[in-house]
Amino acid sequence: MSERNALPVADAAQVRRYARSLLRRHPRALAGALVLHALAAITGLAAPRLLGDLVEAISEGTSTVTVDRVALAIAGFVVAQAVLIRFAHFASARLGERVLAELREEFVDRILAIPLSTVERAGTGDLLTRSSRDVGALSRSVRFAVPETLIAVVTAVAVVGAVLLTDPLLILPALVAVPILALASRWYLRRATPGYLAENAAYSDITDGISETVEGSRTTEALRQQARRRARTDADIGRSYAAERYTLFLRTVFFPLAETGYVLPVVATLVFGGWFYIEGWVTLGEVTAATLYVQQLMDPIDRLLSWLDEVQVGGASLARLLGVARRPDAPAADAPAADAPAADAPAGEAPADEPTARPADQRLAAEDVRYAYQEGRDVLHGVTLTLAPGERLAMVGPSGAGKSTLGRLLAGIHRPRHGTVTVGGIPLADLPLADLRTEVALVTQEHHVFIGTLRDNLTMVRPDATDDRVRAALAAVDALDWAEQLPAGLDTEVGSGNHSLSAAQSQQLALARLVLADPHTLVLDEATSLLDPRAARHLERSLAAVLRGRTVIAIAHRLHSAHDADRVAVVEDGRITELGPHAELVAADGSYAALWRSWHGDHT
Repeated sequence: MSERNALPVADAAQVRRYARSLLRRHPRALAGALVLHALAAITGLAAPRLLGDLVEAISEGTSTVTVDRVALAIAGFVVAQAVLIRFAHFASARLGERVLAELREEFVDRILAIPLSTVERAGTGDLLTRSSRDVGALSRSVRFAVPETLIAVVTAVAVVGAVLLTDPLLILPALVAVPILALASRWYLRRATPGYLAENAAYSDITDGISETVEGSRTTEALRQQARRRARTDADIGRSYAAERYTLFLRTVFFPLAETGYVLPVVATLVFGGWFYIEGWVTLGEVTAATLYVQQLMDPIDRLLSWLDEVQVGGASLARLLGVARRPDAPAADAPAADAPAADAPAGEAPADEPTARPADQRLAAEDVRYAYQEGRDVLHGVTLTLAPGERLAMVGPSGAGKSTLGRLLAGIHRPRHGTVTVGGIPLADLPLADLRTEVALVTQEHHVFIGTLRDNLTMVRPDATDDRVRAALAAVDALDWAEQLPAGLDTEVGSGNHSLSAAQSQQLALARLVLADPHTLVLDEATSLLDPRAARHLERSLAAVLRGRTVIAIAHRLHSAHDADRVAVVEDGRITELGPHAELVAADGSYAALWRSWHGDHT
């Protein structure tokens, strides 16, 4: 999969804005978790100070009673810290799960709003990787990396504050690690995000290539392309290996420097603290407390640097997930902001507070429409077409003429490169996705049976549909007989791993779903191609009775659809070359007449 066709990726500024907006939705939960962690960190600071005071007292002479009291006090603070840490981690976990749930829900909204043309250009591998690998990586970051990073920052600030309160002079030895950590972190962070983005993109290529090989296995075997597919997979794995090796190189450089950076302060505090004590600038108890504090500082810094890598992985995954909302085939102004809050509508839908103009009627029209799958190579050239409400139009022509492309534009699947496609005077591209599908619907020879009951597969488009209405939809497409003969009738589990439906039954299910959805305009692109000609003819006649009064655009090679239509549009080389009723076009003795004679001769 080429980088040019991949789904977009949000930039760093968009990721930061989105992360901030996500946290601002839960101010109380976030504040509560931070307060608990801060209290736990402050409670943990008591032990080093008490030990330092004890060392100072022993050096000057003290009683066993004092030692016992200090030991009990230390034990009390340790228990208090353990209790606070328990509740702090619980609060962080609850916040993380809540944020993760919102992220997943928003990602599903973004996926469902992606135009089909965008997915087709990018390939399913990229989307599959984002919805599995990237969601998993982000899940780990939200659940563990982000809370642990916040804990480490709060603890480190508290420890540094404790050292300053003990004696500001003793903070100086600890600063020896600052240049090392600052330079190492800057070097790593500048390279980590691009590296992990490249790693995830390489994994998308592997997924895309393998899925293509599996789905097209019969074609691969028939054309003896096994070696070429293996070479493609090997090349994808090679790029993924190189990308992962690069991120591993970053870690092998960064982590040793980081380890050195937080071990040196302990040594420096002991050495310089001893010198300061000899010079009389600090007491022995202060040196003891400061050394323990600096040693205590190792844990949050170690935790921070350890989880920093996971945060980078999560940040790269979040950028890829946010990028799903942006459309690579549309101008920037057309794409929703990647940092839009949850209250905003997902891509493809208008915000609730911005009313959308409603179509004045059901008239579907295309005006000077041009479309290209590749820049500079139009497949449609200035097509203009108007359909009256309730009209049945047959679209015919040779393979590759542009019939399916025009049908997808009329259904709002594709956005024209030039010109407009409107319903009731409103461009289809401006309609919210939910409203668009109540106006125009597309059914192709491609279909999908979702995992669930047969009833679920139908009522997904009309959740309030009664069983009588479901059965009526099945009857309309000649599917009621076999549906009632299933092991559990409408309650039979179908889809992957359940009761298997034939290709023809799956297509009838898709058509029944369309009948139940009840849009006023239908685009049928070879919608009965998987049925035998006699069954397809009977089904089309049944559908015609059900869909009477609706606008129907039927794209088919079987010209009996054209014979029954109100008008016929002949599409050749991306243009409508003939348009009119069947009888007129046959009498005109043009391209359609030649097609009709050829087809009719084969079917006499």
